[in-house]
Amino acid sequence: MNRDLHQVFDESSIYRIDHYLGKETVQNILAFRFSNGIFEPLWNRRYVNHVQITAAESIGLEGRGAYYQEAGALRDMIQSHLLQVLATIGMEPPTSYEPDAVRDERAKLLRSIRIMQPEDVPLQAVAGQYGPARVGGEDAPGFRQEPGVGPDSQTDTYAAATFFIDNWRWAGVPFYVRTGKRLPRQISDVAIQFNAAPLALFAAANPNCRSQTAPNLLIVRIQPEQGISLRFLSKQPGAGMTLRPVAMDFEYGENFGTRRNWDYETLLIEAMAGDGTLYIRQDAVESSWAAVQPILDDWATRRFEFPNYAAGSWGPKAADEMLARHGHVWRNP
Repeated sequence: MNRDLHQVFDESSIYRIDHYLGKETVQNILAFRFSNGIFEPLWNRRYVNHVQITAAESIGLEGRGAYYQEAGALRDMIQSHLLQVLATIGMEPPTSYEPDAVRDERAKLLRSIRIMQPEDVPLQAVAGQYGPARVGGEDAPGFRQEPGVGPDSQTDTYAAATFFIDNWRWAGVPFYVRTGKRLPRQISDVAIQFNAAPLALFAAANPNCRSQTAPNLLIVRIQPEQGISLRFLSKQPGAGMTLRPVAMDFEYGENFGTRRNWDYETLLIEAMAGDGTLYIRQDAVESSWAAVQPILDDWATRRFEFPNYAAGSWGPKAADEMLARHGHVWRNP
């Protein structure tokens, strides 16, 4: 369909909407990175251990069974919204805040995602489908019991993947991306975990205190709350040198207190102004599909033992094992 558009319209006249790019917090990633000298020097493989991008939904299908059975979580969320968030987190600084300059860097980042080989997919991608469970005192149906869904459906309602970016800034840093329906809560965020201090200076005085090794995290909250949080260790008041995790928080509502545009409203205003900064270019679309196509190809040839996670849980065990192979765990907020 995109190629058909180019037979009628020039690329500069096409505005492909991805509503995540219209979210205030996603836009603020650019301001946060490129207008503050304190963070950008740390934004690379020397200081970042790994990145987790989560888009969790607590709801089920809400009457969209027929559509969702054909799409699935990988196509519905990761290929589009979450890879755009990944590109915004990982892109290089643009030469200016102009539409082509910003979109050039997003597209360049997406082209740098390592394409999984067939043998990599089972280790670096996880499919899930929720089963029935009792959630919040009520019986929640499994995906296959939802209206419009086949009784033996192989559609993924949960998808997680490990992406590596083969460029100078991010070589070797895993980017973990996950999304799912019927998870414990609705939340979309990005958690950037920094490398630990080279010496646990205070561990000897508190050998049984796990908080001594709590990681430094920068968390970008996309929805429902919007803001940024920096997690670090601080001395607990009193005698001795006992450390505990604390946070510095920025909340949009508390700081600005003004009505914000809804995602689509922002995007439509930008389109009417002829500003394509927040829109996806054709080459970026093709690169994001290229990143997920090996996963889609692999999953199309397999038959999963679904359901493999209960409604109201954080997803299949295989997703935890995917991170454990790298010595990491999911941050479940």
